[in-house]
Amino acid sequence: MAVLKVHGSAISTATQRVIAAINENGLEYELVHVNLAEGEHKREPFLSLNPFGQVPAFEDGDLKLFESRAITTHITRNYATSGTPLAPASNNPSVTVNWMQVENHQFEPVSSALTWELVFKRMFGMTTDASVVEEKEAKQAKVLDVYEKRLSHLVDLHHLPNLQCLMGTCFCLVCRYFS
Repeated sequence: MAVLKVHGSAISTATQRVIAAINENGLEYELVHVNLAEGEHKREPFLSLNPFGQVPAFEDGDLKLFESRAITTHITRNYATSGTPLAPASNNPSVTVNWMQVENHQFEPVSSALTWELVFKRMFGMTTDASVVEEKEAKQAKVLDVYEKRLSHLVDLHHLPNLQCLMGTCFCLVCRYFS
């Protein structure tokens, strides 16, 4: 088996999402570092892997993919017998896709904004905008309330990168739901 290649940055939550799926499946991979600060993701040869200039990009032999959720779906389906099963055998695939879309459209945009304000701005010496944090916390609370009512056990690696970042911040609402 060829070693999987993940083109991205370890600081990128989307890259982290892919690496989490690979690690859960116990697969070998190579992280090909893309220097975001230097703009490597916005020029060739990276653009030949992801024409939108965003990390990550992924190679599995001759197959080239981009978009972290498409990559994790590929890993889940094609390496189901390796490591930890990432898709519950009892779950209808349509239900899984439904909740992946919920994560992508409801959870991720708000949690990414909070991660930017509470983690990355501080990391880069920028000032956190408290009004943005307050607004996003209220929106995230509504999403998490839906999760609590609808899901008896939320195990979804797509949530991990932003949750990991937020768990170390003052955003205690996340801690209340996921600790």
